[in-house]
Amino acid sequence: MSTIFTWYGHAAVGLNCESITLVVDPFFSGNPAASIHAHQVRADYVLVSHGHGDHVGDALEIARRTGATVIANAEISGWFSAKGIKTHAQHLGGGFRHPFGYLKLTLALHGSALPDGSYGGNPAGFLLTTNSGEKLYLAGDTGLFGDMRLIGEEGLDLAAIPIGDNYTMGPDDALRAVKLLQPKVVVPIHYNTFPLIQQDVNAWKKRVEAETETRVEVLSPGGTLTIGA
Repeated sequence: MSTIFTWYGHAAVGLNCESITLVVDPFFSGNPAASIHAHQVRADYVLVSHGHGDHVGDALEIARRTGATVIANAEISGWFSAKGIKTHAQHLGGGFRHPFGYLKLTLALHGSALPDGSYGGNPAGFLLTTNSGEKLYLAGDTGLFGDMRLIGEEGLDLAAIPIGDNYTMGPDDALRAVKLLQPKVVVPIHYNTFPLIQQDVNAWKKRVEAETETRVEVLSPGGTLTIGA
């Protein structure tokens, strides 16, 4: 079996794992880079890495409409539960075997206040081992940290990492992250949505592929990538 990775623009990602559909950080409404509208999104699970509005995005509307389960840290899960949404709470370093695979929450260096100012706990990344064995790391919004090397020891088939700078890693630190993670494929995200995070992604691709063994897949919003066979 294989996993289909879709980048919807900004940090919004879709995963299709053996006919189970996940959407991660579903920021569509108000996102100038979004390739589809929120009402078009289908999801069995919605993963939220942290509480900022450009990551919580349309998660509430999507979960209400589809009946999807929201997976996030305990504080964000509680915020959604109070609104009548089905949730599964996890926390940093904790993993759980879901129907789509084994999902662990990883460290991320960022903030996490929710859109209404509520406490959003610690931000997270997601490390997913699918049922067919593919390993995917979705870094979320983060700065560079040395323990990315430990995540890389998992043997990553794909990493999706931010390169936009200002709010997250920029191109230089993202290159260092690739050297620590050593994924087979890296997909840059969280760039060019707004002028403040504008980057030359093709220049970054050249640097990464010149200095590492990792292949860079530059996707246009709505672009897909098949992982595994």
